[in-house]
Amino acid sequence: MSSGGGGAKRKKGKHEEHEEHVNHERWLVSYADMLTLLFVLFVVLYSMSDVNMKKFAELASGLSAGFGADSAAFSGQTSTLDGAGQSAEIVKIDPGANPGDGKTGTSNMTEKEKAAVEAAVQAESRSTASKNAQAATKEAENLKKIENKLSDALAKAKLLNTVQFTIDRRGLVVTIVTNEVVFAGNRADLQTGGKKILDALAPTLAKLKNNIEVDGNTNQLKAVTTYYPSGWELSAARASTTVRYLTGHGVAKNRLSAVGFSDTKPLIDPADPRSITMNRRVDVVVLTTLPADQAALLPAAAGSDAKLHTGQTTQQAAEIEKAVEAADSTTTSTSTTTTTTTTN
Repeated sequence: MSSGGGGAKRKKGKHEEHEEHVNHERWLVSYADMLTLLFVLFVVLYSMSDVNMKKFAELASGLSAGFGADSAAFSGQTSTLDGAGQSAEIVKIDPGANPGDGKTGTSNMTEKEKAAVEAAVQAESRSTASKNAQAATKEAENLKKIENKLSDALAKAKLLNTVQFTIDRRGLVVTIVTNEVVFAGNRADLQTGGKKILDALAPTLAKLKNNIEVDGNTNQLKAVTTYYPSGWELSAARASTTVRYLTGHGVAKNRLSAVGFSDTKPLIDPADPRSITMNRRVDVVVLTTLPADQAALLPAAAGSDAKLHTGQTTQQAAEIEKAVEAADSTTTSTSTTTTTTTTN
């Protein structure tokens, strides 16, 4: 009995070995880490989508000072990334194109639709051409009025025949033939005659809003220039002298420019005997305010005024206009009488 009881006690005293406990929820740790990383990723992406350029520039400046880097990213210079974000350039896309088929806007149209598109384009072109022609005609009329005012001043000073006019794509060209009246040979000092001409022109030029270009030109003779290396310097010096004189007589200097052309822009054919004196000149150009496409139509709009001519005073212009109106009235009256006689 005792031995059996003792054996039982020893058995109870022994430690029972159980199966090791397995944790089936360890995946939650990895899942939580993944969610945290995704959250951080989206926060970073959001912060990058709205860059504070001022703070970025400060950061770049600080990094540049700290690392001594000269790259575009640190120095604030333009790089290939400039323009990204809010200031990115928008590329225009043909509204008639289907992005998926790689074809242009009219390739899928019927012949009737294409004809309608072509007619619309032609109508728009005609409308633009009409507007340009009207603008050029109005500008030619304005330039003609400037010519009339300048001619009035010259006629008052009895110098009308010393200047000639023309209208080209640049505007109104006032040609002063230098000869020995305006500048002495090989010199860029204004003579008394030249000063009188500019004195007559300056008050009217000063009142204009147009910019004014003064062009110096020499003739084609290969004479040696005594005081200047070549005709380029001589022509530029004469233009500059004219500009300086005009600024001293009321014309704003920010409206003036001087250009020297030497003998590269002859007024008449160098083979003409008159070219020796006519091509040696100064052109005072009242520049047009029209854009280039409209200014190109000025010579056509000016008609006969696009050719070199003596200035026309305001009174002469009014008399010519009256004569033209009278002629038109007579023509209309004759036409009406002829129609009535035929009807009877």
